[in-house]
Amino acid sequence: MTSPTLQKAVRWHPPAYDIRVEAIAIPQIQNSDEAIVKVKLGALCGSDLHVYRGNGGVDKVHTCGHEFIGEVIALGSSYGNNARGRPALYSNLKVGDKVVSPFTVNCGECDVCRLGYTGRCPKGALFGSPALEGGQAQYVRVPKAGGTLFNLSDPSTWSSSLPIDVKEKALSKLADSSLLLLADILPTGVFAAMQAINHPKVAPVLTGRPWPLCFSPSTDTGNEVSFNAEDRIFTVAVIGLGPVGVCATVAMLDVLASKQIPFRIVSIDPLESRREKMKAVYAAIDEAGKGGGQFAVCSIDESKEKIKEWTSGIGATAVLEVVGNTSALSLAYDLVRAFGVITSVGVHGKTPFPLTGGQCYDKNVSLDFGRCPARAMFPPAFDLLVKRQDVFGGVGQPASLVDRVVAIDQAPEMYRAFDKGEVGKVIFDPWK
Repeated sequence: MTSPTLQKAVRWHPPAYDIRVEAIAIPQIQNSDEAIVKVKLGALCGSDLHVYRGNGGVDKVHTCGHEFIGEVIALGSSYGNNARGRPALYSNLKVGDKVVSPFTVNCGECDVCRLGYTGRCPKGALFGSPALEGGQAQYVRVPKAGGTLFNLSDPSTWSSSLPIDVKEKALSKLADSSLLLLADILPTGVFAAMQAINHPKVAPVLTGRPWPLCFSPSTDTGNEVSFNAEDRIFTVAVIGLGPVGVCATVAMLDVLASKQIPFRIVSIDPLESRREKMKAVYAAIDEAGKGGGQFAVCSIDESKEKIKEWTSGIGATAVLEVVGNTSALSLAYDLVRAFGVITSVGVHGKTPFPLTGGQCYDKNVSLDFGRCPARAMFPPAFDLLVKRQDVFGGVGQPASLVDRVVAIDQAPEMYRAFDKGEVGKVIFDPWK
């Protein structure tokens, strides 16, 4: 019997709103560092909507999707026991291994990757773009696979705060629909929370010492001002409650609860359906994961009043902007306090920046922008995935992050519904 030469794939056609499921050639190895992955599941992400709407500056037909999990079915000649001095997967990745991929290719060998900034590898490319065919298909070609993929069949090849036996047990129980979240949205949510909690602008709140003594190892109080209980409350706003925003909120709750930091969180979205999802997610989290802080889910106007009420008009310590548009950035500026930080992980287009230098100067605001280095963020994201299976483990329940797993043939309708906010996280099964 001859092997098939064609596969089903979700394809975007310019100029906008045109998604088709088509038969295209199955990809083949093109160079020695590549792998071919048979896709078990591929997901629809909010970032896909930028191209779908015609706002991505793209004019080339291509296969969509940058989140996929599957099985290695072919490897280039670089793989084998003699691959010394290269990322570990070049030595131990095998045909048949179960893998999940971050949404960008990463060589794992350059200065950028060695520092952990994998999302900006000079040799990288974004899956589901004109530069690289995506994973909403039955098969996908992975360049630089030894520096890109995570081998779920061999958990000893990546770090974790969990003991190896706990990792192995978790992997044996986690559903593929849950593990798929590690491709993008969960690492991105963890990245947003980590960027904020580790920013120097929040150090006075976390240490209980004013700027710049908050960075001093000395315990001598000298003539320092006295902090009161209100000064030690970390107030954070999360703008956007799509799947990434939910992940960011859950990640922030986890880090604040784990560190026993007093906090107040406002999660914000104009869509009632997304606000209801966030409320259900919060209700599902156990008391230890909630950390005893205050939590509210608000519309845009409600959020302004809530932050004003909670902080006596001072503003939020940090704002996570998870939307990627000018109105969200403007709201972030309105909500953040002087000497606050805005962390933006939303994908922004070419529209003019909504803030002026004068505005940023007037509040001493720090702005963090950009793509999550998903491969570097995989280990802490995996640990959170294991811990929060009450949110990330199910499908279709009120508190489930994943709303549906559907046949790939439903892609045109799912893109339309996701664009309109009628459905949350959707996963495609290319073999149904």
